[in-house]
Order: sequence, then structure tokens, then C-alpha cells
Amino acid sequence: MANSMMTFPKYKVFETDFAGRKLKVETGKMTQLANGACLVHYGDTVVHVAVTASAKPRDGIDFFPLSVDFEEKLYSVGKIPGSYLKREGRPTDKAVLVSRVIDRPIRPLFPKDMRNDVSIVCTVMSVDPDCMPEITAMVGTSIALSISDIPWNGPISGVSVGLVDGEIIINPTQEQRAKSDMATTVASTDSRIAMIEAGANCVSDDTMYNAIIAGHEANQHIIEFIKGIQAEIGKDKFTYESNEPDHEMFEAIKEFSEDEIRVALDTDDKTIRDERLKPIYEKVHEKFDEIYPESEAKIDECLYKTQKFIVRRWLLDEQKRVDGRGMNDIRPLASEVSILPRTHGSGLFTRGQTQVLTIATLGPVSDKQILDGIDDEESKRYMHHYNFPSYSVGETRPSRGPGRREIGHGALAERALVPVIPSVEEFPYAIRLVSEVVSSNGSTSQGSVCGSTLALMDAGVPIKAPVAGISCGLITEGERWMTMVDIQGLEDFFGDMDFKVAGTHDGITAIQMDLKISGLLPEMVKEALAKTHTARNYILDEVMLKAIDKPREELSPYAPKMFTTTIPADKIAEVIGKSGKVIKEIQAQCEVKVDIEEDGELGQVFVSGLDAEKCKRALDIINTIAVDPEPGAIFLGKVTRVMNFGAFVEIAPGKEGLVHISQLDVKRTENVTDVVNVGDVIRVKVLEIDDQGRLNLSRRDVLIEVDGLTPENDISDEKPRQRHDHRGPRRNNHHN
Repeated sequence: MANSMMTFPKYKVFETDFAGRKLKVETGKMTQLANGACLVHYGDTVVHVAVTASAKPRDGIDFFPLSVDFEEKLYSVGKIPGSYLKREGRPTDKAVLVSRVIDRPIRPLFPKDMRNDVSIVCTVMSVDPDCMPEITAMVGTSIALSISDIPWNGPISGVSVGLVDGEIIINPTQEQRAKSDMATTVASTDSRIAMIEAGANCVSDDTMYNAIIAGHEANQHIIEFIKGIQAEIGKDKFTYESNEPDHEMFEAIKEFSEDEIRVALDTDDKTIRDERLKPIYEKVHEKFDEIYPESEAKIDECLYKTQKFIVRRWLLDEQKRVDGRGMNDIRPLASEVSILPRTHGSGLFTRGQTQVLTIATLGPVSDKQILDGIDDEESKRYMHHYNFPSYSVGETRPSRGPGRREIGHGALAERALVPVIPSVEEFPYAIRLVSEVVSSNGSTSQGSVCGSTLALMDAGVPIKAPVAGISCGLITEGERWMTMVDIQGLEDFFGDMDFKVAGTHDGITAIQMDLKISGLLPEMVKEALAKTHTARNYILDEVMLKAIDKPREELSPYAPKMFTTTIPADKIAEVIGKSGKVIKEIQAQCEVKVDIEEDGELGQVFVSGLDAEKCKRALDIINTIAVDPEPGAIFLGKVTRVMNFGAFVEIAPGKEGLVHISQLDVKRTENVTDVVNVGDVIRVKVLEIDDQGRLNLSRRDVLIEVDGLTPENDISDEKPRQRHDHRGPRRNNHHN
């Protein structure tokens, strides 16, 4: 029977070029019941996007219920999940971060007064490493929303911008990304920059600005492409029930409460402000609940809008901030280190009423995080986690683990520090930072960046440069706009932008931009970059570096001591031993942990423990196993057998040699047990390796050459007698 493909009347295919690779969009073949859907091919990357909306608004909510899910399917890269159930579980951190990156540029383009649930699901079905699925998903989301009947003021487009050998690259390939000094995602509308998410290797403000503008310009081609698709097959947008409070209601409540709210807001203390507002809310509800029954939520919305009106008028008309600061002034700052005595490093950073305590923990490299995702990153040894408990904002709710916001803020702080973390060769540790937000009044993610720098230096991590973070806000009205540095919570809630920038004195390491408006003009971006650069230099010089000016030279006594060496890869099996016998024996004998990673022709060995001498002892044993001893080398060995002609000493598991009775001491020895017994640990020198590969050792030479003892009589000419028959069968010096 001949094969045939079912087709639909509305099946359409659209194609264009996207940064030198083909972008193909299929609509109408699948997902007939969603409000909008498409299958997007970018190279061999394929992402299915479906958008749906509820027919009615959700009751009793004062926000727009939008959900974005970026679903990584391991079949897309030919993997079977490693979990017990062998199916995908909760989203990876990477998937959560991509969902947030897609959410941020599309959310401001929905109607402000819509309360219908909207769900966007981006399913990654095939991955071409050269064509990033997150960019494909963002473009697919814009297409699906544009052709759907869901009200949305798009389209947008997004690109990834790299910097390879000083050249700006749009949508870099996998090879280019590996060499890039920048990983910047730029989303745009047809006129403005809608979202920026960046990680960079300390690039200059000008370089970052040029990259953002290049991304914005590259987006315009795809936006025109999407507009063409929408014009051809787009549905009419449905009408929705507006949640906007009645204008008459708003004006009445505003007139009744405005003067008191002005007084309540005029303080730099969030606690005082909240206490002042409580009786105002009570008075407003007492008066208006009867006038507008069953409209409590809308009355609260009117009070919120009144506060927003006051704050924005202060800023735009009077150049006045809620706490009395100037536009470029930073709240009071403080830094402390070594807050916690038993942790490996800790730093407390305070900016106004925002306080973040970050704790650094060092561990063996084997403590690195194993990743099970769809990209080529399999593990990471530097991790940052961010916790935002309810008490930090004076609220009461149970802790239920990190949400998307916590994961996103932790990843932003992690990205900010990655460029200054030393390589594993320079600092052979796994590093975990945990930022505990103990008080929050805005910009806790950037407080985490500063606290992380303090904790790392307190822990003795040799970072390449200290990093600080700061946010810049924005207020717009028509053609008027103004920016302000270090926004607090109220300015974030009622403002139009939270532009977070982290970096060193020399350059930017991370950016995250949240907007409540459709986008930024290029000059807004440029001003935000300049202001945040000046502010972070001030934070570094005037506060952080006065608390601790460089990484400590010694690690905490409670941190593991770490030593590393390389051995030939073909010796790894001998160091591990059959069923791990040798490595287990080394770990037990020296009270250390040993990890080995194979890298081509070499094996990287990491030895960690609390006692440095025991770590060195373990390292000596491993080197002895991996490298054949040479005459003249000195080892610490254990006496395993005693004979009348000498003692056998094991210098490493599987490597044993004979100390002849004449080589036991600086004086003549009549009985071996007068000098050593089984179990004794002694230093020995390799005299020779005979033609059968057996070791002849000397304790006497160590006593003379190292300890400076003088022999009582000259016995150096006395030759060790040949007693090969007493040694038993020839031993293999290497453990099998």
C-alpha cells in the first residue's frame, strides 16, 4: 500500500534566511485545537510551539496569568533519561531560564487589563548544536502568538550575539560559542529593544552596546518575516473582559486617598511605609466597599494605581525619589566577611534595607553538578543558589523550595561570577555559593553578586577580579524618560525597567533586563550601561574592597585541602585497582578522598582531605604507583615482612622492595627486629632496580643524607647477600 501524508487545507510552509541558515515554519499540519501553533525548523533544530488561552478571565486575581514552558525532550539529542523512571522529570534549571527569557519580552505586549489564562508550550523535538533551540523557541512563540486569536501587540524576534576574536557574530555556531567572549540574547520589537540577557568575559560598555544594537538590527528581518505570515494566515483577535477599574471609581478613590498616600510613601524605611499604608487601605475599603460591592480587588487596584501615579509624578516632575536620594545616588552600603566561623567563607552585603548573606563551600572536584540536558554542557564545578524566604519582605508563608524567580536570580549571580572563577588547574575545587536573602527592598540579585565576591575572597578562592552588581531603573511618559540608579522595591514596582548589570572595574560580566513597557530606545540602553558602570566602581572601591581587598592566602581550617597531579592514562587502572581495592586502601590509610578524571593521554588526580600532610602522603603513593621509581628517590613505606636478612617495605600498594640488614641503620645490625618490625613506617631510598624489576632499598642512606647521622663504622662496602629464594616467586611491582 502506498504511503501518503495527510494534509490540511490551511497547511502552509514559510521560509527565510536567518543568520546564514534556513528558517522554515510549518503551520496547519499539527495541533489543530490550539489558539495558535507552529513547527519551526532552524537547521536541524525543530521546536513545536503551541499557545492557548482560556475563554474567560480567571476570577479574583490582580495579575495577568501567563505561563511559558520550555520543554527539553532528551530524544531530541538521542538520549534516554538517566532517572529511575526513564522519562523527563521536573524542568532543568536551563529550561526554567529559557522559559524566563521568552516570557520577559512577550509579557509587556499583552493588554494590561487582560486576566485570561495564556499558556505557551515550546517543545524541543530535535537539536542541531549549531542552531540554538532557545532562539528557535522564542521566534516560534512570536509566530504562534501572532497568528493566533489571542490579543497581543507583537511580533518580536530574538537572536544570540557572540564575540569571537573581536568580531560580533549573530547566532554563533557551537564552535564559535566555545570561543566567544560573550553570550548575549537580544529580543526586539520593530522599533525597540525588548529584552537583554547577557554573560560576558569582562567586555567593555561600548562592545556590549554595539553587540546589543547589532542584535536589534538582525531581529528586524525576522520581524518582517513574521508580519508576512500573520498577514497571510493570522486570525482576528478575540475580545476579552477588561479588568481595568472603572475610571469614575479610580478618580473617586484617588481624590479620597492621594494626600494621605503621599505622606505615607515619603520615607526611606519600607516598614514605616507599609505601616502608614495599612490604615489608609482600611479607610478606603470602609468608605467604598458599600459603593462598589463585590469590587474589593478593583478597589485595591485603584490604590495601587494611585501610589504608582504619585511615585511617577515625583520622579518625572520633581526629580524626587521616595527616599530622598538623587537620581544617581546609591543607598547606604556596608560589607562584612567571616560572618560564620565554621563555613569556608562568608560575606554579608547590605544596600539600604536589602541584605544578602552569601556562604561559600569548597569541595572535591567530584562534587561538581552533573547535568542531564539537551546541550553539550555535562557538568559544572561552580554553582550558585539563591534563596528568598518570606520573612525577607516581612511576609508569612511556608517555604516550598526554589521557584522560577529564585532559580533565575541564582543563575544571574552565577553567570556574573563565572568569568572570574579560576580554572580547575589553578584551583582544583568544586565551589558552591548560597545567597540567603535576609532582607529585601529591591535588587537582591545584584546584592547576591556583591555578597558572592566577598564570600569567595573570604574563602581564599583566587578570583581574577572582584565583581559588583547594580540596577538601573526607568520612568517613561510619551517622549519623556529618565533613568535612576539603584532602584528600591517601590521604584521597581511602579517603574518601567529593572536593568541589572554586573561586572568588574574593567568590563561587564552579566546583564539582565526586565521591562514593563514594549522596549527601550538605544540611547536608554547606553545611559543605563554608563550609569551602572560608575555605580559598580563606587561599590567596589568604597565598600567591598575596604572589607577585604584580595582573596585570603590560606583556606579556612575547615575547608578540605586539595592536591592534584597528572598520571599517564594507562596507569589509572593500577591506581584504582581491581574492584577499587587500591584506591580504597589509599583513601582509608590516608583519610582522604581521591578522584580521577581521564583526559586524553593523561589522568587528572585530585586528592582532598582536612590534613595537608596526609593528602601529600596519598599523592606520593599515587605517584609511586603511576611512575616507576628511580634510583635515588626517597619514599615513606610500610614494613610488611621481616626476615633474618632484612625487611620488605611497601612504598605503594603493589610496590615492595627489600631493605637488606646492612642497609637498615648507620651501625651494624645483628637482628632486623632490633631496628624495625612489621607495621612500622620508615623512609627508604631506592638503591637499584635489578634486572628482574625488584627494588633494593636503603634506610641507612636516608639517615645519613637527610638526617645527617654519622655511621659508626664503614659498612658501605658490605654487599647485600643474594637471597632471592627467600623472596618467594617473582612479584609484579604493579598492583593488578
